[in-house]
Amino acid sequence: MELLENKNNYFLSVSLIFSSILIAGALIYGAGLKSIEQKQNDSTAAKSEISLEEKIIPDSGYELPVKWGSMGKQLVESGAIDAKKFEAIYKSRGGLSDGDKKLLYGEDNSNFVINNKNSGLILNLLWALGLANKNEILESGPMVDPRYGGAGNFASTGGWSLADGDAMNHYGRHQFIVLTPEQQELVEQASKNIYRPCCNNSTHFPDCNHGMAMLGFLELMASQNISEEEMYKAALYVNAYWFPDTYLTIAKYFENQGVSWDKISAKEVLGFDYSSGSGYRNVLQKIKPAEIKGGGSCGV
Repeated sequence: MELLENKNNYFLSVSLIFSSILIAGALIYGAGLKSIEQKQNDSTAAKSEISLEEKIIPDSGYELPVKWGSMGKQLVESGAIDAKKFEAIYKSRGGLSDGDKKLLYGEDNSNFVINNKNSGLILNLLWALGLANKNEILESGPMVDPRYGGAGNFASTGGWSLADGDAMNHYGRHQFIVLTPEQQELVEQASKNIYRPCCNNSTHFPDCNHGMAMLGFLELMASQNISEEEMYKAALYVNAYWFPDTYLTIAKYFENQGVSWDKISAKEVLGFDYSSGSGYRNVLQKIKPAEIKGGGSCGV
C-alpha cells in the first residue's frame, strides 16, 4: 500500500512538472509572438514614417520654381551680405561647396534645389534678400509700427550679423526686385496667409529670420510670374525643410484623420490653424510629435 502511494506521488510530481513546463513554454511562446508582432508593428510604423518623410522633405530635394540668377552676387556687391563673414560662418560648418559658392557669387544660376543639407544656407540667402530688398511691406507694414519701437528691434533685423556694417543700413534699401502692382498684391496676399511655427506672426510681419526669408522668396517668385497656387506649394516645401519635425507631425495628424498629405491644400496647411506657433500647439495636443534631426535655426 505504501509502495502504491509512493508511485502515485511520483506520477503526480512528474505530471505537475510536465504541466509547469507546458505552461512556461506557452508563456514564453506567447511572449515571443507578442515580441515579434510588436517588432513588425514598429517596423511598419517606421516604414510609414520614412515614406511620409519622403513626401514632405525628400532626400533628393525639391526644385524651387524660380531662377536665382545673380541674386547672390548682387547681395554681396550691395553689402547686404559680407562675403568674408558669410564664408567664415560656413567654414566652421565644413565650408561652402562649389554649388554653394555659385549661389553666392555666380551670375547664371538656374532653379535651385533645397534639401536637407542646404536648407540653412538657402534660409540665410533668402533672409538677406527679404531684409534688403525695397518693398512696401517693409516700408509700411507691421515692422515699422511705432508701438514696436522701430524695425531694428526684431530678430530678423538685429539678428542679421552677416551684413557689411549694421543690418539696418540695408533694410529695404536695395532695389533687387521690382514688382508690378499685380505682383505686389500677390505678395501681400500670400504673405498674410503664410505662417511659421516659431511664432504667431505671418510673413507679412517678418520679425524673425524665417519670416524675412519667406518674404524674400515670395518676392522672387512673384517677380517671375509664379502662380499663386505654385507659390503656396513651394512655400510649404521650404517651410518643411526649415521645420521638418513640425510638418511631419502635421502630416501624421492629417493622416490620422484619413486625409493624405498629397490631398491637403498647401495654403490651408500654411495658415494660422496649423503653421502658427499656437496652431501647431493645438495639433500637438492630439498627436505625438515626430522627431527628425535637422532644420534651420533662428540664427545665422
